[in-house]
Amino acid sequence: MTKKNVDDYLQEGMYGTRLPKEAERKHFLGTLRERVILALTIGEVMSDRGLEKLEIEMKKHPNSTLLMNGSVAYKFLKQERDLADKYKISHTTISNQEHQTEIGAVLTYNHAIDKEDIYLSNDNDQEESDSVEDDGQKEKGIVDRIKSWFK
Repeated sequence: MTKKNVDDYLQEGMYGTRLPKEAERKHFLGTLRERVILALTIGEVMSDRGLEKLEIEMKKHPNSTLLMNGSVAYKFLKQERDLADKYKISHTTISNQEHQTEIGAVLTYNHAIDKEDIYLSNDNDQEESDSVEDDGQKEKGIVDRIKSWFK
């Protein structure tokens, strides 16, 4: 171990003890990536796209905790809270005014589980890309759309 110098003591006194992987903790609402079961973006929370998957994961992991982003309006988090209450899963709203993240809700444990795929499956992305295709051709770019308005 290295000896602490005066600067280390001052930094610790002003900002608290340094935690490992602070950026990762800020991104995942205070928890580490290795503890996450499912992470939903703010857009997925607001559009309720991840509710089915969240409910499935809550059934599988009854001892987990739901962390919700405090910057998302209460009305968008209501269904997630209701699911957590239904399965008796503790839930907490995390507000960090100093750091913004695109994560809207995280289902997590307090220990590492190292789950590989924590985001919504790519099935949703595949469905969107299928709907974008027209007769085997991809949708036109924005410049082509604007040009078509003036034809």
